[in-house]
Amino acid sequence: MKELLAKIKDNLTGEKLKHNLKKTWQFIANPRLLLCFLIGWLITNGWSYILFGLGTYFEINWMIAVSGAYLAFLWLPISPEKIVTCAIAIALLRWLFPQDQKTLAVLRGWYEKAKTAIHARRERKAEEKAAKASQEED
Repeated sequence: MKELLAKIKDNLTGEKLKHNLKKTWQFIANPRLLLCFLIGWLITNGWSYILFGLGTYFEINWMIAVSGAYLAFLWLPISPEKIVTCAIAIALLRWLFPQDQKTLAVLRGWYEKAKTAIHARRERKAEEKAAKASQEED
């Protein structure tokens, strides 16, 4: 726990935090990524908001019913729409802008970090389970 707190404190120092925030902002504010995210959002959620607005404005009941039902589903905690939206945005980015190596490199880096963290966590759990099993044998 002390190691984790020290690591967090290390990462929150002024210069490092400023650098990380700038890097994240440059990634998020990338017009290509924003375009792909907008298209992904329109595919997953946007159509229902647009349909709901048009149905309300023109008083078309079936539009209101269909879009309202989908919007109600989106607000459930089990709805995977945010994950799906990001996945679609990344796929569109790779398909529409394969020459944007800078953004794709950031995504690859995040993917590798996530993979490493997941493997480390699995190893830690396996070690804890083995230690617990050996203690029970004694």
